[in-house]
Amino acid sequence: MKLPIQLSKDSREPIYHQIEQQLKALIAGGHLSAGVALPSIRVLSKELEVSVITTRRAYQNLENDGFIKTIQGKGTFVAELDQSLKNATKQSAVYDVFQHAIETARNYDYTHSQIKELFLTILHESERRE
Repeated sequence: MKLPIQLSKDSREPIYHQIEQQLKALIAGGHLSAGVALPSIRVLSKELEVSVITTRRAYQNLENDGFIKTIQGKGTFVAELDQSLKNATKQSAVYDVFQHAIETARNYDYTHSQIKELFLTILHESERRE
């Protein structure tokens, strides 16, 4: 299975964290169900063209956070997640993106009302596409 993970080598965010966050989003968003087998560390690192150490770190963090589980001799699988963990993960990710967008707007001297107006415009455009 090829995972839809896109890495940015130019980002300040470490590669292992990008892998981790995108896998969390795929799991919490329901795109990867509990029990689904994930690629091995070696296979994923080859697909993403990153080191095995980087991929291992992402997998270890995901396992520590309860998103995946490794069964010796069988592989790595998506763990059964509590709905509250899914919700908290989704909320945290969206919150972080909004916070970053607001900081970016503030850096460009947008006022509170300009940011709000822009957000509402984007939201309305998104509703029309649905």
